[in-house]
Amino acid sequence: MTDLPNCPKCGSEYTYNDGNMTICSECAHEWSADASNDNNDDAKVIKDSNGNILQDGDTVTVIKDLKVKGSSLVVKVGTRVKNIRLVDGDHDIDCKIDGIGAMKLKSEFVKKA
Repeated sequence: MTDLPNCPKCGSEYTYNDGNMTICSECAHEWSADASNDNNDDAKVIKDSNGNILQDGDTVTVIKDLKVKGSSLVVKVGTRVKNIRLVDGDHDIDCKIDGIGAMKLKSEFVKKA
């Protein structure tokens, strides 16, 4: 067996090779063997309220009633949001909520389902 490096993003020891890429089985981070670790530090890791790493396409649950700015609508606690998309900025989750529509959420108010 060969000695594979730990994941530079999450530190996991569960990595494997796929062609010329090394892949982390826990956070799905991919990197080539000749890439330096300095480039991987720029990637922002977005975590939920419990510290779980979020990825595009995850399903999350709202942990607090959230008022929708500019309307009388409220996103209730326990609302499940499917197929999230991570973006840069203060509100780092783009999603669609049934009955409300397109929304931007902060990751600190959700937990991974």
